[in-house]
Amino acid sequence: MTEPLLVDRTDAVVTLTLNRPNAMNALDVPLKEALRDALAELETDRSCRAVVLAGAGGSFSAGQDLREHVATLENSASDPLNTVRAHYNPIAARLANLPKPVIAAVRGMAAGAGASLAFLADIRIGGPTTSFLMAFSKVGLAADTGASWTLPRLVGHAKAVELLMLAEPVRAEEACRLGLLNRLTDDDEQVLPTAQELAARLAAGPTVAYGAIKRQLSIADAGTLADALAAEAQAQSICGATADHRAATFAFVGKQKPVFEGR
Repeated sequence: MTEPLLVDRTDAVVTLTLNRPNAMNALDVPLKEALRDALAELETDRSCRAVVLAGAGGSFSAGQDLREHVATLENSASDPLNTVRAHYNPIAARLANLPKPVIAAVRGMAAGAGASLAFLADIRIGGPTTSFLMAFSKVGLAADTGASWTLPRLVGHAKAVELLMLAEPVRAEEACRLGLLNRLTDDDEQVLPTAQELAARLAAGPTVAYGAIKRQLSIADAGTLADALAAEAQAQSICGATADHRAATFAFVGKQKPVFEGR
């Protein structure tokens, strides 16, 4: 039986590949459960210092598997969208709060919850065929998998309303201009290698500080200046006590290249 999620480890980088290429990596229950559980394990895996999220074949992810969902609608009268609480919310929370960098290698289409997954990454790499489609309203649904939180932060409130209500595709160059993509490669074949190369670079960096930066920005996005200052003070107390900070400071003064160990 083919594994719905491939987990590849190269040094300190873990690549998670949605592996349903014949279905454009649509998210069925086995894939959602595998992704949710893998992210839970990576939270405390000290050997993993950066994560790449990718899709097998020519697509990132078409979002919810609608064929599976039709069966759910036919058989469930009470809460046919329970998958949001059981799968999508835990996945979104773990991706957003993972205390290490997450890079999305977005090759081809990312639609619905598939696009939402990409938006939860810290950095998104795309190629010529990359496109995003906030397809929820096309099937009479609102946003999920964190899109109502991530999308306004990436493109602003007004554009988020437009993308979610009109559900029109956003092509690669426009996605890069809007901030849905951070970097655009010239060749689709370079999307994953570029993402993995960047992940390796980040994995060799001060990963405790990266995790603190992610927490700071999350607090500052929703809070006041006082909240941000308190978060900064806490983050600097944590980072200032790390071996990485001490070693890098002495290396800088000594005009040497620092070596970060993530502790």
